Amino acid sequence: MVRIARFTTGEDPQYGVVTGEIDQFGQPSEDSVVVALAGDPLYVGVKLLDQEHRLEDVRLLAPVLPRSKVVGIGRNYAAHAAELGNEVPTEPIMFLKPNTSVVGPGDPIFYPPQSSEVHYEGELAVVIGRICRDVPVEKATDVIHGYTIANDVTARDLQRRDGHFTRAKGFDSFCPLGPWIETDLDPQTFKDGVRVQTHLNGETVQDGSTADMVFDIPALIAHVSSIMTLLPGDVILTGTPEGVGPMSVGDEVEISIAGLGSLTNTVKAR
Repeated sequence: MVRIARFTTGEDPQYGVVTGEIDQFGQPSEDSVVVALAGDPLYVGVKLLDQEHRLEDVRLLAPVLPRSKVVGIGRNYAAHAAELGNEVPTEPIMFLKPNTSVVGPGDPIFYPPQSSEVHYEGELAVVIGRICRDVPVEKATDVIHGYTIANDVTARDLQRRDGHFTRAKGFDSFCPLGPWIETDLDPQTFKDGVRVQTHLNGETVQDGSTADMVFDIPALIAHVSSIMTLLPGDVILTGTPEGVGPMSVGDEVEISIAGLGSLTNTVKAR
């Protein structure tokens, strides 16, 4: 497996390949290192440099900065649709999050003063690897760069008030991504079932499986690309399992996906 990270040692951000094993709790081994790359692998490929750092000595950043958009998919788990009183959709429900909502591991989620009900939503995220449009389901793997973890943070009270998703999901810091991009997985892996868990202050609040997605990853890529051109670095959020709920200032949210690691952020007042 190739794990592509974006990191800093205190200077300009770099890309690198993370080595080492990931344990059952999504944590890397103590001997993990990050080997620097010569530029963004989305554009120059994976070209290793003779430069490495201990993973614990670097700060991980959002592994991708979407050039144009983050595409969210709503109600893609039947149980989550039900818990919010919604029907299971007959085709994917799409919304957009601005790329300014993206932050990385360890970055704060800022609680906006306009809301009093901000929710976590742990999700699997797909990173697009090349320009594409009208992608057939059977060709979806050709356009995938890899997978990472996302928190589709949502101001639920504003979502109800507005009747749509833009403001509720578009605040700065409302799309944590990380800790890295795993490039060597097949969509069938997630169709067979991969565990998605969210922990709020150490307590498990979401525990689902990607096998329960209403629309699988190839279907989502085909649907989204039939509407809009996808660019390298664009991100598709694949929906959240049941168990969403409120966060408060000071809370720590950790999302773990088997094989991908874990993404942790703390909520702060804006």
